[in-house]
Amino acid sequence: MTVVVGGGPAGAAAAWHLARAGHAVRLLERDSAPRDRICGEFVSVEAQAVLRAMDIDPAALGAPAIDRLRLVSGDRVAEAPLPFRAYGLTRKTMDAAMLDRAAGAGAVIERGVTVREIGGLRLATDAGAIDAARLVLASGKHDVRGAKRVSRGTVTDLIGFKSYFRLAAAPAAALAGHIEIMLFAGGYAGLQLVEGGRANLCLLVERRRFDAAGGWPALQQRLRRDCRHLGERLDGAVELLDRPLTVAGVPYGFRYRPRPDDLPALYRVGDQCAVVPSFSGDGMAIAMHSGRAAAAAIVAGVDARAFHAACRAEFAGQMRTARALYRLGQPAWLQPLIVEAAKAWPGLATRLAAWTRIPGVG
Repeated sequence: MTVVVGGGPAGAAAAWHLARAGHAVRLLERDSAPRDRICGEFVSVEAQAVLRAMDIDPAALGAPAIDRLRLVSGDRVAEAPLPFRAYGLTRKTMDAAMLDRAAGAGAVIERGVTVREIGGLRLATDAGAIDAARLVLASGKHDVRGAKRVSRGTVTDLIGFKSYFRLAAAPAAALAGHIEIMLFAGGYAGLQLVEGGRANLCLLVERRRFDAAGGWPALQQRLRRDCRHLGERLDGAVELLDRPLTVAGVPYGFRYRPRPDDLPALYRVGDQCAVVPSFSGDGMAIAMHSGRAAAAAIVAGVDARAFHAACRAEFAGQMRTARALYRLGQPAWLQPLIVEAAKAWPGLATRLAAWTRIPGVG
């Protein structure tokens, strides 16, 4: 029996592929029902390929199409076409669809089960101990005791926020078909439409900037003032969550490095395998692809150490590019120059979007 810990895109993709290959699969998901996750919810062409294989059509689930990028710094705005058509789909909807497909393929889905600790291939859960022949760790941003990631050398000083808004008619119409990336001192934000006519606002901000602002409402007001474009988008908007979803300490730039003492039957996928800087828009694709790759490795009899080494090499170029772009966009004085360069050469932004994709995945 293969036990999958976590029912997000990585875990669901792994469970589906394993079940389709005739393997016995038991997936443990700590939440008792689908819920919103802190995620930009940008479904890239690579993520779409995995969803299509699972017979999931984002458009049929109400996801609006996205085919253009707007890059914003202060009053400067540059626009360019994306090198593919993307979609805006909430994790709540997508995760539920993927788990339904995994269950339909024969995987056993158990909701409301929290894994407290991993010791070898034995899991301590709030429903009792579980022994696995193979383990797929897909717990996302949440580390599990006994199998924690080593985040040394990664970017961990950012706090992430996400909220949904019902925009006024004119801003919603202007946003349609676009993903907007807004650069500001100490961070960046992404804004796009998702199903149901809602707008997803995700932002990452350095902890010191958040502490100086004094909380989410004050930070939001300061960003509206500092970034006129964001202020215009949110003018007359209704925030749909009582408070934003938040996350801190995410190790951006992390790639799991295999160790000699790794268990050959414990496969890490999703954010337990690699964490790309979020503005690249490929986090969900990496998660799905790693889940699919882990399933293929298990079916082929490839041990986890070889799987992790292959993933680390496969994601290396993309991760280096995304991390370099993140560092390039950090200095406040450079952000307007980046937008001006994108205005002068619209193809530059299109190429940058292409360079941060997983090579050969689709």
